[in-house]
Amino acid sequence: MSSSEEPKADRASGSSEEPKADRASGSSEEPKADRASGWTQSLARPGDALRQWWSDRTRVEKWGFGLIGFAVMALLPLYTPPFLDTPGISFGGVMAQFAMIALIAIGLNVVVGQAGLLDLGYVGFYAVGAYTVALLTSPDSPWNRLSPTGFFSTPWAWLSCVPLAMAITALAGLILGTPTLRLRGDYLAIVTLGFGEIIRLLADNLSDVTNGSRGLNQIAYPRLFQSETMPNGVFSSGNSSGDANYGTWWFWLGLILVAIVLLLVGNLERSRVGRAWVAIREDEDAAEVMGVNTFRFKLWAFVIGAGIGGLSGALYAGQVQYVAPTNFNIINSMLFLSAVVLGGQGNKLGVIFGAFVIVYLPNRLLGVHFLGINMGDLKYLFFGLALVVLMIFRPQGLFPVRQQLLTYGRRARELLRSGTEKKEVAA
Repeated sequence: MSSSEEPKADRASGSSEEPKADRASGSSEEPKADRASGWTQSLARPGDALRQWWSDRTRVEKWGFGLIGFAVMALLPLYTPPFLDTPGISFGGVMAQFAMIALIAIGLNVVVGQAGLLDLGYVGFYAVGAYTVALLTSPDSPWNRLSPTGFFSTPWAWLSCVPLAMAITALAGLILGTPTLRLRGDYLAIVTLGFGEIIRLLADNLSDVTNGSRGLNQIAYPRLFQSETMPNGVFSSGNSSGDANYGTWWFWLGLILVAIVLLLVGNLERSRVGRAWVAIREDEDAAEVMGVNTFRFKLWAFVIGAGIGGLSGALYAGQVQYVAPTNFNIINSMLFLSAVVLGGQGNKLGVIFGAFVIVYLPNRLLGVHFLGINMGDLKYLFFGLALVVLMIFRPQGLFPVRQQLLTYGRRARELLRSGTEKKEVAA
């Protein structure tokens, strides 16, 4: 009797009383403790709290916050807060430079942050994109001298050259990556560093093609919204007065390109390609054992990152309307990498914040003197110290990424939780 009755009593009590007590206590006491510990961690790590808060939002909510954020950023040059303004320098021009560096940071984040490939010569792709537009549109280019009217001499010349610049830069990434991506770590870093220097030296020494150290001038730009007061359009340097000057228009154009690239890269991250990149970054040998074609996916990352770098180079060439080899030195490549490391490798929004810091801080400190020293001239010292401190206390960056290998991780957790509750009720 005891062997037959006790289990029934246990099951009856287990199905009726204990789960209720557990659920009641779990719903009242344990979440309070979890919330308390969560608030403690939030106060201790504000960056982690912000990242966790963002990860818990649905895609619709993220889209809504993203649209609001982009709208606020677009209005900043027109309604600049006094604490954010850059005295003596057009804030619109600073934001235009930020849009270019943000594109570079997103492209480099695909290579370094997502796939885990250490690229120290990313400035080479930036230079290829800029020189492609310059060679096709500048009157100083020997290619344009072959034709009496020049190639791409229409008002849409710059827009026509942008896809060509991206395609040629992606091809350069394919040519470089095919023989070198079988290398890893420091060896790959040395090869990419050499690539960046080779591109700069070629631009300096091939004077018959690139005009050497004198550079290429009068590069095409979008001639949109032409009027009597602005015969060359709002993107020309003649539109230099007011808040909506040519720097502001270039910033708006760059912001649109950043939004498009973020959308494309975000879709890639949630796909099989993005999951393969994360697996390669975490452990390439383990990923290869599990059947991931590591070389092919690394080449994908290299080519996509190169194409985005070419887009930024085309944006730079059109805005400045002048390219020279000195603009593509190794220091700029280190600054691009600093933006990715500072913001958080693998986090798209984090690297954009890192790009903003890299661009804004030197322009904000320019003209600020301390002990007779112009603080703007010490930007490399500040960035170096910031990286040293960051590597000691927060090596993941200010906004480290929270990778979810499942495409819809939150939905999967909800389904798992509901399935567990149903099993408990059925038991």
